[in-house]
Amino acid sequence: MASEIYDNSFTNDRQKLNISSEAEVFVFPASFAQQRLWFLDQFAPENPFYNVVTALRLTGSLNLTALEQTFNEIVQRHETLRTTFAAVSGQPVQIISPAFKTNLKVLDLQNLPPEQRETEAKKLAAAESLRPFNLSTGPLMRVTILRLTETEHILLLNMHHIASDDWSIGVLIRELEAIYTALINQQPSPLPELSLQYADFAEWQREWLQGEVLENQLAYWRQQLHGISVLNLPTDRPAPARQNYRGKTQYLELPKKLKDALLALSQREGATLFMTLLAAFQTLLYRYSQQEDIVVGSPIANRNRSEIEALIGFFVNTLVLRTDCSGNPTFRDFLGRVREVTLGAYAHQDLPFEKLVEELHPERSLNRHPLFQVVFGLQNAPLDELELPELKLSSFPLETQTTRFDLELYLWEASDNFRIRYGEHWEDSEGLRGLAVYKTDLFDEVTIARMLRHFKTLLESIVANPEQRIANLPLLSEDEVNQLFREWNDTRTDYPQNKCIHQLFEQRVEQHLEDVALTFDSQHLTYRELNSRSNQLARYLQKLGVGAEVLVGLCAERSIDLIVGMLAVLKAGGAYLPLDPSYPRDRLNLMLEDARVKVLLIQDKLIENFRDFSNSVIYFDRDWEDIAKESAENPANTVTADNLAYVIYTSGSTGKPKGVAVTHKAVNRLVLNTNYIKIEPGDKIAQASNASFDAATFEIWGALLNGAQLAGISTNITLSPHDLALELRQQAITVLFLTTALFQQIARVLPQAFNSLRCLLFGGEAADMRWVKKVLTQNPTTKLIHVYGPTENTTFSAYYCVQDVPETATSIPIGRPIANTQIYLLDADLQPVA
Repeated sequence: MASEIYDNSFTNDRQKLNISSEAEVFVFPASFAQQRLWFLDQFAPENPFYNVVTALRLTGSLNLTALEQTFNEIVQRHETLRTTFAAVSGQPVQIISPAFKTNLKVLDLQNLPPEQRETEAKKLAAAESLRPFNLSTGPLMRVTILRLTETEHILLLNMHHIASDDWSIGVLIRELEAIYTALINQQPSPLPELSLQYADFAEWQREWLQGEVLENQLAYWRQQLHGISVLNLPTDRPAPARQNYRGKTQYLELPKKLKDALLALSQREGATLFMTLLAAFQTLLYRYSQQEDIVVGSPIANRNRSEIEALIGFFVNTLVLRTDCSGNPTFRDFLGRVREVTLGAYAHQDLPFEKLVEELHPERSLNRHPLFQVVFGLQNAPLDELELPELKLSSFPLETQTTRFDLELYLWEASDNFRIRYGEHWEDSEGLRGLAVYKTDLFDEVTIARMLRHFKTLLESIVANPEQRIANLPLLSEDEVNQLFREWNDTRTDYPQNKCIHQLFEQRVEQHLEDVALTFDSQHLTYRELNSRSNQLARYLQKLGVGAEVLVGLCAERSIDLIVGMLAVLKAGGAYLPLDPSYPRDRLNLMLEDARVKVLLIQDKLIENFRDFSNSVIYFDRDWEDIAKESAENPANTVTADNLAYVIYTSGSTGKPKGVAVTHKAVNRLVLNTNYIKIEPGDKIAQASNASFDAATFEIWGALLNGAQLAGISTNITLSPHDLALELRQQAITVLFLTTALFQQIARVLPQAFNSLRCLLFGGEAADMRWVKKVLTQNPTTKLIHVYGPTENTTFSAYYCVQDVPETATSIPIGRPIANTQIYLLDADLQPVA
């Protein structure tokens, strides 16, 4: 249909257009694409992010006069290079000057020392690439020559995107060669006069794209893009409130063998190479984002008519390619989906992206592009080899410094011309070459390098087995798998795997008989006293049938009783179930029933919550006289390090609370010979957590299995920043753990509260960077450790020593695994991720 409309309507009959004779200029409506760029320029004037820059090194005899005449001839041939823009009734129009002279700017660097010329040339080229254009005054093309020597020059060609696109660069290069060669040989230009100009295309586009034609195109895109999702790629930093378009480039090389395999796969599946590469890229985005609705933008030359193939201008259109990844299809099936999406988009490609945005009214944001944030393209714009008389051409690398999107990936089939234009970044081979352009506000260089490696690995996985499901295709290289699975998880240290908690405690007793083990309020017990009392209670428990895997409910406030009870249960061979006195009665009884508790050990004053308990009850107070009659010697039992030490119930925030069973060995691994903290006998560790919170495991056994002192701190004091700071100083506490919420609450009021500590651990939820920075600043001698881990993993699984918080940080890392722990980062399909 489009071809028929072209045949009937494409004309250069200037009588149909508005001509302003007074100004001796032609005035035309802007194309839809030009209109959008003009509006963006009004929004952010004098910006460089729509500059199209090409840099070439010319070695040999350069005729500057002929070169300047060549560019002037090209400007005269193409009206778009003589165009500026103005507003009429708030809408942009093209103002075409009948004549425009291009002045070749020459910057002579020969006066510099030879070793400085290259550096200065790169500096000037970078500056030129960031130099903005004025759309109102023009010109929209600048040509600069950097003279290094009489026989070595750098050609810098800078054009605004509103007047050019990638295809246009190929047109310009062909014309540059033809005209310059003719001038050098004193011959007339061999190029025929152009039958049409860009303005004719713009006029036709606006006349044609209305009514039924417009509605048919829009109907497809409305259906295709209904409910479109924003792609949430994991970034190194959050997006700033407004885009600043800072960007960088990285290069990609795919060998001929891989390219041939991709071509063969495409042929078997009735797809183009572009479709296969797009399917692979969308698979990568699906794996990175864990989203099933993947949308990318893709540039299309929009030169589907021979009359406009020879024009310089902004013809390129952008297609929105949205693919459904749901159901974890095989790659072969997914390629079929991509093929259908791509064919549908091609069939409706005549609708300019700018018109699509205008009609669909997507939710606008100042920090992202409408409809899509990622671009993919397989470039096929013709780029003939540029040959100029008496000159050898080579690349002059010029790094991209701007980008309009979060991420762009472009691929080409390798060629000498590709290397000349984009730099000597690759071997001379017949594979695929490409580059990624990315926002430096969002991504680090190492992140993009890793992503490109993953893309290459993914392509290799696809050609090896296209029947594999997209969620299961390998992404990681062999080296990366080895690093993640082996190197970073080689955390083995020698810790007691064959001894129980109480046995290790008894060893510490022999070493620290008269050292204080516990301090609660004004009470304290030495290691000898704590051992003796817990031995008596343990023997008493054994007479009631407590032994291996027998659960004893333990309800006591933070006190000496609580610690004696825990040790006694373990020495008897059983496992304790901590019951927080502040819990509602129904929750306590649910825990007792669910755990099938045989014996309950409580303080007298807490009996009200357990009136319905029908099994054995032992009271710390009223029964102690009988308990004290038992022997104070260490009792015997048959448990091993693989037996239960305790059961702790989760909060139940996602449903019914569940009991987590923890062995002796798991506790040993948490507190002995570990890498996140070194606890010494001289340390004093605060017990600020309730016994029903798994952090108490670290506090209690971290102290008692390392010969340190455990100091109880009441809830009232813990919740008061000033009282807590005073308590920490008066008791000479050296190690403290706080939940992130409590850590931040104290930091807001009294950030210097932790000055006296050697180590401050915090964790449990995401931290606010303001308070972490504040604590770091106010407590310079305190080691700050962020810890992470679910209850099921015995309190802590990972740690991160916080030494600095970058300005751009939004979270504190969970860090690396603690000793004798392995961490595997998996996606929803249990596949490893970077």
